[in-house]
Amino acid sequence: MSDNRGNGASKALGAIAALAAAYGTRKVLTFGWKQITGKEPPSDPHDPHVGIGEALGWAVVLGVGIETARLLAMRAATRKLRMANHADTD
Repeated sequence: MSDNRGNGASKALGAIAALAAAYGTRKVLTFGWKQITGKEPPSDPHDPHVGIGEALGWAVVLGVGIETARLLAMRAATRKLRMANHADTD
């Protein structure tokens, strides 16, 4: 059975990669939202000037986009670290 705990370096690298991916993805999604809708994405979901459809749309796009990017970045970072560790043991 594999050790699912991982080591500190792997967790730290995964966390840094996830944060960078989330930041970059938010920038890309914001730019895309502006290009498609012609306006800034909603910054305050409680603002009465923001329609429910627009607020929900942005929440879904942002949530799915960022979580997907974080997942892929963490997996890529830990895969690279495992490959490097495996190469060191050979």
